[in-house]
Amino acid sequence: SKLDDAGVPDIARALRSGTPPGAPYSLEDMAADCVGLLDALGVEAAHVVGASMGGAIAQIVAARYPERTLSLTSIMSTSSHPDLPSPSAEAAQALLAPLPAARDRESLIEDAIRRQLAVASPEYPSCPDRLRNQFTEEHERGFHPRGVTRQLAAFLASGDRRALLATISAPTLVLHGADDPLIPLACGEDVAAHIPGAEMRVIEGMAHDFPLALTDVFADAIAAVARRGRR
Repeated sequence: SKLDDAGVPDIARALRSGTPPGAPYSLEDMAADCVGLLDALGVEAAHVVGASMGGAIAQIVAARYPERTLSLTSIMSTSSHPDLPSPSAEAAQALLAPLPAARDRESLIEDAIRRQLAVASPEYPSCPDRLRNQFTEEHERGFHPRGVTRQLAAFLASGDRRALLATISAPTLVLHGADDPLIPLACGEDVAAHIPGAEMRVIEGMAHDFPLALTDVFADAIAAVARRGRR
C-alpha cells in the first residue's frame, strides 16, 4: 500500500529544469480514491472539503463526480495556472528542504515543526507544544516521507485546472489567508474566479495553516456553504 516500488521523484531537479516531475500517480487518482472511500462507507454524496493539495483534489472530486458532491470548500489552494505567483523563497525552502540526517522520531517531529512555523500565520502565532502534539500523533499514525514526495510530485505535475473548475456546479466556498507565503492569495482568487457562483472569503492575518483561534470561523463558513448544498 506504500507504493515504494514506484520510486521517488526528484522534485528539486524538476524545479531547476522547469519541467514537471515524473509522478507515479496523479491528483485524479487521489480524487478517485476519495470517491472509492465514499463507496466503501456507503455514502452517496458528501460535502467535500480540502486544503492546500487537498483543495486541488477536492476541486477534482467536485468536477469529475458532481453526483457525489453536495458542496465544495477549497482552502488555501490553487488552480495551478502557470501564470500565478510562486511561493516565497522562504516558504519554498521550508517545503523542499531535505529531511534531517538523523531519522529518529524526535528529529523528524522537530523538522516538521520547523517547516510548519515557516508558513505559519503572522497574526495567530502557533504554539510549539500544540504543534509537537499534532506531529507526534501524525508520526505515530503513519509517517512515510517517500509517500509525501510522491504526493508533492503529483501536485506539481497536475497542470492547469481552470477549464475543469468551470464545470463545477456544486455550491462552492474558497477560503484563503491574506498572508499565505506558500500558495499566495492570488491563487485562491483564481480558483474562485473560475468556478461559477463561487464565494471567495479572505482571512486577514492567516497564512498556510489552521490557527486554533480561527476554528469557529472555518466551521461556520463550511457549515454555511453546506446548507446551500443540501438535497
